[in-house]
Amino acid sequence: FRFAIRKIMLLEFSQYLENYLWMNYSPEVSSKAYLMSICCMVNEKFRENVPAWETFKKKPDHFPFFFKCILKAALAETDGEFSLHEQTVLLLFLDHCFNSLEVDLIRSQVQQLISLPMWMGLQPARLELELKKTPKLRKFWNLIKKNDEKMDPEAREQYVAKALFHVENSNMFSLLCLEPVTMDKVHYCERFIELMIDLEALLPTRRWFNTILDDSHLLVHCYLSNLVHREEDGHLFSQLLDMLKFYTGFEINDQTGNALTENEMTTIHYDRITSLQRAAFAHFPELYDFALSNVAEVDTRESLVKFFGPLSSNTLHQVASYLCLLPTLPKNEDTTFDKEFLLELLVSRHERRISQIQQLNQMPLYPTEKIIWDENIVPTEYYSGEGCLALPKLNLQFLTLHDYLLRNFNLFRLESTYEIRQDIEDSVSRMKPWQSEYGGVVFGGWARMAQPIVAFTVVEVAKPNIGENWPTRVRADVTINLNVRDHIKDEWEGLRKHDVCFLITVRPTKPYGTKFDRRRPFIEQIGLVYVRGCEIQGMLDDKGRVIEDGPEPRPNLRGESRTFRVFLDPNQYQQDMTNTIQNGAEDVYETFNIIMRRKPKENNFKAVLETIRNLMNTDCVVPDWLHDIILGYGDPSSAHYSKMPNQIATLDFNDTFLSIEHLKTSFPGHNVKVTVDDPALQIPPFRITFPVRSGKGKKRKDADGEDEDTEEAKTLIVEPHVIPNRGPYPYNQPKRNTIQFTHTQIEAIRAGMQPGLTMVVGPPGTGKTDVAVQIISNIYHNFPEQRTLIVTHSNQALNQLFEKIMALDIDERHLLRLGHGEEELETEKDFSRYGRVNYVLARRIELLEEVKRLQKSLGVPGDASYTCETAGYFFLYQVMSRWEEYISKVKNKGNTLPDVTEVSTFFPFHEYFANAPQPIFKGRSYEEDMEIAEGCFRHIKKIFTQLEEFRASELLRSGLDRSKYLLVKEAKIIAMTCTHAALKRHDLVKLGFKYDNILMEEAAQILEIETFIPLLLQNPQDGFSRLKRWIMIGDHHQLPPVIKNMAFQKYSNMEQSLFTRFVRVGVPTVDLDAQGRARASLCNLYNWRYKNLGNLPHVQLLPEFSTANAGLLYDFQLINVEDFQGVGESEPNPYFYQNLGEAEYVVALFMYMCLLGYPADKISILTTYNGQKHLIRDIINRRCGSNPLIGRPNKVTTVDRFQGQQNDYILLSLVRTRAVGHLRDVRRLVVAMSRARLGLYIFARVSLFQNCFELTPAFSQLTARPLHLHIIPTEPFPTSRKVGLFLHGVEQHFPIDGHKLETEEEASPAQTDLSSLTDATSSQESSASRNEATCSQTESTPSETGASSHSEATPAASDTTAAVAGPVAVSAEAHAPQDVTPAPEETK
Repeated sequence: FRFAIRKIMLLEFSQYLENYLWMNYSPEVSSKAYLMSICCMVNEKFRENVPAWETFKKKPDHFPFFFKCILKAALAETDGEFSLHEQTVLLLFLDHCFNSLEVDLIRSQVQQLISLPMWMGLQPARLELELKKTPKLRKFWNLIKKNDEKMDPEAREQYVAKALFHVENSNMFSLLCLEPVTMDKVHYCERFIELMIDLEALLPTRRWFNTILDDSHLLVHCYLSNLVHREEDGHLFSQLLDMLKFYTGFEINDQTGNALTENEMTTIHYDRITSLQRAAFAHFPELYDFALSNVAEVDTRESLVKFFGPLSSNTLHQVASYLCLLPTLPKNEDTTFDKEFLLELLVSRHERRISQIQQLNQMPLYPTEKIIWDENIVPTEYYSGEGCLALPKLNLQFLTLHDYLLRNFNLFRLESTYEIRQDIEDSVSRMKPWQSEYGGVVFGGWARMAQPIVAFTVVEVAKPNIGENWPTRVRADVTINLNVRDHIKDEWEGLRKHDVCFLITVRPTKPYGTKFDRRRPFIEQIGLVYVRGCEIQGMLDDKGRVIEDGPEPRPNLRGESRTFRVFLDPNQYQQDMTNTIQNGAEDVYETFNIIMRRKPKENNFKAVLETIRNLMNTDCVVPDWLHDIILGYGDPSSAHYSKMPNQIATLDFNDTFLSIEHLKTSFPGHNVKVTVDDPALQIPPFRITFPVRSGKGKKRKDADGEDEDTEEAKTLIVEPHVIPNRGPYPYNQPKRNTIQFTHTQIEAIRAGMQPGLTMVVGPPGTGKTDVAVQIISNIYHNFPEQRTLIVTHSNQALNQLFEKIMALDIDERHLLRLGHGEEELETEKDFSRYGRVNYVLARRIELLEEVKRLQKSLGVPGDASYTCETAGYFFLYQVMSRWEEYISKVKNKGNTLPDVTEVSTFFPFHEYFANAPQPIFKGRSYEEDMEIAEGCFRHIKKIFTQLEEFRASELLRSGLDRSKYLLVKEAKIIAMTCTHAALKRHDLVKLGFKYDNILMEEAAQILEIETFIPLLLQNPQDGFSRLKRWIMIGDHHQLPPVIKNMAFQKYSNMEQSLFTRFVRVGVPTVDLDAQGRARASLCNLYNWRYKNLGNLPHVQLLPEFSTANAGLLYDFQLINVEDFQGVGESEPNPYFYQNLGEAEYVVALFMYMCLLGYPADKISILTTYNGQKHLIRDIINRRCGSNPLIGRPNKVTTVDRFQGQQNDYILLSLVRTRAVGHLRDVRRLVVAMSRARLGLYIFARVSLFQNCFELTPAFSQLTARPLHLHIIPTEPFPTSRKVGLFLHGVEQHFPIDGHKLETEEEASPAQTDLSSLTDATSSQESSASRNEATCSQTESTPSETGASSHSEATPAASDTTAAVAGPVAVSAEAHAPQDVTPAPEETK
């Protein structure tokens, strides 16, 4: 097979697997070519990141036979029927199988393969040793042996094949020994080690496989092979081997799955050494010295080599066989193993290993030049997905929490490194470093983010802590000359404490004036030598003191020279100095000549890495009910509220329901019993008592698939209750929810109120935020002593959530918003920490004024309103006494009926409530008036309760202390972004921050590690986490977190959020099933991706949804755009895709809509690539940006950036004409189709997209309508025409191929002018008929366009003679080189 990647891509895109290969597969046709074709297609689907197993699930009958054939082929000898390249393809297929254990079909085959019977491949002595270690396995082993004896020879042969990796290992060993080393051999070996790593990193496979791997001594063979020592070919192989070595010795008990502590690992190490010493003492007199030495003296590599090196090969073999590492050596026979192998086997097994946590603590957090440009660790953006890499993978399961954190730590570090590399390459190349005539460095350019260093001095190296060998602190001074524009100077002077910068050494070899070529390797062109990170402490003033951040204005410094004091990484400094002293290398810290800063938003990687490292150093306590689910094991539904032991029977739903009918429809299939029969009293709020069933009794019933729910289990007891009167003022009335929640939304709210893990899948427009806010409100009212933490991905989502929370019945003093996004809140109130402090102080003064008024109304002398403390005494001695006296006068006395008038007559606070709506007392009934009187007292009591809470602000004098008190004690609902949580974890834990519940919005858009960190923002109580609820709301069918590097995104699966992983594992979800955002017809374009997604009633009923889009015949259309002037898509820079024809057409439709009267801010233009976004913006600036009749659209942006937002009308350009590109990711399609409420118009090459299998459900609907734009130019906005109605005589439709326009009848001149404007890109004769009055002011003449072609992005639409390459190239150059780097949404 010659695996031509382009042909494989074409076959896969043409659904070769779905429509031919698997459909026609049977054991009879199972040839080598057939097997290889299927494997290639599956591997290609994984490479393209599209679902691979769906076809097999639909027709699963022949899969077991097919899998058996693949195994046989993978186990064949390398010089047999299958070539090495073909076996590499088979290995990759097997690896994909092992990484898809959530698919039942795959899991059933894999579990048979990797299980206890594979231990038949162990040597007998080793098997006996393992069975002794775990006695319970012996019983199972005896059963296996009994069954084995009964089997026929053919079945037994297949059974024994389960020790497949012994056979496979022998293939590996023969390959490693053979010369010459071809690239096919290298790739096979790399893929094989990758498969080994994946088997070791999954607990179900590791449990049996780790022993087999250890018994085969694969690692020892590999480390002694020639491939390891080949610098270029063997570099990746060596890195993969290090990963495999790490996982084989991972700190976990293979049988129980429990993490091993450092002490337990030390004990295991000591046991190994002492057993070796015992064997030496008993049987090898030449090793007496070794046997009698203490462990610490003999467990280093050097001492082991010293003791065992002089021994003969036979003696070494005998030592190894005593330890059950090798078979016993027969008498009078020589060993077949090399002495080098035997020595390495004993040494590598018994040498002392540094613990994983120690290694981590000694690791520098800043990347250096060695990592930044290592393609195996940080691949370029052009990673194709073909080769394997030395990177950890985030799949379904993890070994321990330490493993989970470590993989995330490494990937987060490397993704940050990739972004740092892009910044360094951009900034340093802009500075144009050249070699001067005298051999020094001269800079021919300048960069905003980098400056040449004038002087660099290390000013402090502090002593190490006890037990450490690196300094506690290293500080240096960096001097630069800021001879730049004022705003750039301000940016440099504005560097704050903890901002990260990079110190760079360049030694260019190119002479002055050499042009920089972006296509050639960066390092050799620039001459970059060193990169080191540092953290700003502050800028120095004239006297050499650090200028501290604070409220005081910064001193004005004279001149342009500025010196910054920076912290260097102590670990890195120690490594560099050791290298300088021991190896005579140059001192890195005397060579720096450039300092580079980064944008603050992208520069928080060090703080996040420190947080993860701190978590790994602490005893990370995750709630017991969550632990196994986070690692991906056990029953995925075990944390669902129905299985939690502390389920709550009765819940107050507060204002969730609008009426008793709403409540009944919210629980279909349940019998609702109301405690009161009078319909007039059956009004909200309601308390509901649910039947609580223990999870244990339910399991067997569920397993049998029987529904044994009794009538009682379906009965809900509903108790209406009246909220106590809060006072006579209008603002005392509680704010109420007005949304009629659907029954699935109610189920989500109910689950969120119960303890446990709640996962809500919210398709576009289904009211995710409303559900979140109602859950928060209900928890607040049901559990007033509990604190809830809200975490979102973006500040925008947090602000939307907060604005809705403020509209509900939640006391403002209990709300707190952390982070820098609070200034974007659309309210005058400030919910930041200091904003809340100011609110408390202002509120305190208001309440003390009320106390003063109350004191005056009661005629009490003195100054009770002086402080919160004096007010408390006033309430106790003056207010309470009067209230108790009043109650004694008006309460029921024996059998006499109380008098209604007495309630008002004896009321002591008439004068105080004189400013309330009068009369306060209605006089209709005693009960009503008593409730009003009690409401008045509650109003007064609340004043003094709040003052008691605010008393701390009198005792704490500084704003910082007051804000800390609010955060730790006062606030009940605390909101922050996931990034803020990761950055500030250390500070929050130190303050003693506590919370009981977490709600995460946009959970499917948050990185796995940034979802996990918020669970651990508090110290455990008595060794347990106090977390009671975890509510995650998101949509895994929309776009995942943004990962800029394709290798981390595809190979390491870093884009998988924790939410998505939980869904894959099988954690129960509540799927919201009714949308209220878009027309029903628009919803059909994406609702196929969800379970039963329907429409809310108002989508059919409201006029805006039933009225047509003015001037446009259809509410959505796919408009085919052929090549414009012979060109479709263009790519002036890598991944910077543009399509001039589509860009012009989109802008022309936007102008047409605006001229009909559509508000410009109701229209957004979206595209799938950054290059097209810039081109469209340029055309808008050129055509209509400054025209008051038209203006600019609400947004011109990419689909990825617009996720979470919406607009009435969306114009979408799909750009590509050669390949579908990254729209093939169905999640991107769902986002693109679901942004519009009323109208969606898509411009694309129809022939390309309609053939894409993944997009078929949407494009089959789009292509059912005409593919030319149909307009009604005479219909202004707004129109009264209903959707689907056709106005005869005015419809026009436009092709984009330059042919004559087709119309129902001859249009009037005005219509012709308008239509030619609309079809500016398509009609090459349109310039003559354009209406000058409309467009002349926005367009320049052809000569002007030519003259200004460098600054303008694109020619006027009328300039049909201009070459397409011109505007495209110019547009790219206008943004190069800063904007040509592929953005996350375009790097496909």
